Amino acid sequence: MTVAASASPSPPSARIIALANQKGGVGKTTTAVNLATALAACGKRVLIIDADPQGNASTGLGIEASARRTGTYEVLIGGTPIAGAAQQALVPDMHVVTATVDLLAAELELIDQPRREFRLKDALAPVEHSYEYILIDCPPSLGLLTLNALVAADGVLVPLQCEFYALEGLSHLMQTVERARGTFNPRLQIEGVVLTMYDRRNNLCELVAADVRRHLGATVFDTVIPRNVKVSEAPSHGKPVLLYDIRCAGAQAYIHLASELLRREAGNGGPAEAERAVDGQSGRQVDDAADAV
Repeated sequence: MTVAASASPSPPSARIIALANQKGGVGKTTTAVNLATALAACGKRVLIIDADPQGNASTGLGIEASARRTGTYEVLIGGTPIAGAAQQALVPDMHVVTATVDLLAAELELIDQPRREFRLKDALAPVEHSYEYILIDCPPSLGLLTLNALVAADGVLVPLQCEFYALEGLSHLMQTVERARGTFNPRLQIEGVVLTMYDRRNNLCELVAADVRRHLGATVFDTVIPRNVKVSEAPSHGKPVLLYDIRCAGAQAYIHLASELLRREAGNGGPAEAERAVDGQSGRQVDDAADAV
């Protein structure tokens, strides 16, 4: 009797995370770029979708404007496959779909497109088994670009600046997430809230952090991203802070954030892969990439 060979199981689908906050200047793009870099340094296959017309994630990853001939606009409006638009980033196992100001027009052009809310979800379907994490850097608004990200995503990660009006802005985003979940994407969940631009010398930061944790509890990540000059300098050099200065407080915070994310998704029982990135093989990957750029 001949026994048919069993088909090899397909790799699991990527975890798709939208980084969203309708308020600008909260560290959303910085978190997207550096969290992706930390995950890639752990050996995870990572894709960043730059869905912000400002294109700051593309700039922060060292992609010059002249090299962004095919990007998120062409994917959403022109039907270009993700595989044809993705570019290799500075770190191994990491790709980016870039953004240009053309995305400003996409908000209007999407209105007349079929399945306008599902354009990004449909585009990601063919590559969802090629990556372990797909991070979508959303624009600082709650329009069709952000809605496309929420429809495509499994979870929403919310960077939240430690300032007085933090919770007020967060409530509007939560309402949008609820509407997206109820209408388009029932699997969508809040991945967590990350406190950013934290300054221990500022009493207001302490008060805001305590207030956010009191209201949101375990939804808030334990890791806090500090205000750090190296984090601010890195984008001007076209590098994530992990490549610019891996030893600085900001880089270490993003390594710990990646570790916490991995542990959460492993049921709090998984290894702290990202924390080993500093001294282990993953850390050498980051150092080698930094030397090469």
